[in-house]
Amino acid sequence: MLVGSIQEITRHPVKSFAGEQVQATKVMDYGLYGDRSHAFKDKQGKFITITQVPEMVRYQAFFSGEETLKAYPELKVKAPDGNILTWGEKAFLEEMDLLLMREAEAVVYPPSHIPFGAIEEENILLVSDASIAELTKLWGNEVDGRRFRHNVVLSLVNKTPFLEESWFGKRIIIGNDVELEIKRHCERCMIITVDPGDSHKDPSLLKTVVKERNNHFGVYASVLRTGEIRLGDQVFLMD
Repeated sequence: MLVGSIQEITRHPVKSFAGEQVQATKVMDYGLYGDRSHAFKDKQGKFITITQVPEMVRYQAFFSGEETLKAYPELKVKAPDGNILTWGEKAFLEEMDLLLMREAEAVVYPPSHIPFGAIEEENILLVSDASIAELTKLWGNEVDGRRFRHNVVLSLVNKTPFLEESWFGKRIIIGNDVELEIKRHCERCMIITVDPGDSHKDPSLLKTVVKERNNHFGVYASVLRTGEIRLGDQVFLMD
């Protein structure tokens, strides 16, 4: 059954940095190609995220070049002042010292496999256009989808809010190749309170999600069959 199409594809090459919207990308067994492939860890080996450093969300990471399985394209980072930095170079490392203000190790996982921990609880996070619209009504403010750090936004045929939550345990087919299994709710945390534009915190959004949605927004999916997805690809729900 046709349930919708791909409206938006977003990957986050650096964990907790702003992501990049892409026209097309590979879906690997771990999720979108290069998603959370680069990260920072503290001296205890724990990931440094927006939770500790909200200003991380003001840095946007994006790949510049062709996706290959041997190596990532060059990774660029746009700083809040507009400067474009290159991952690993001196100017970038100096900027990260100022941003993180703690001892940190930069880690990079290979294109062939990115582990859970860097990736969240499942391979891919999906939301629908109808759910974003409904949450805007519930919150009373325009919802910036970047707060939720999703990978895919579905444009639904049936514009029923939170319809995707009825698909748990079912499979969806995207385009010609990709098959996902819809697993469970995404439980939200303080990260959604951080404005992607200026990193200011507003707890009212999280309070709304807790009160109105039992702290759930978006659904997790695991990858059953890899391939490539593109904007506009049709999405079919399988029985």
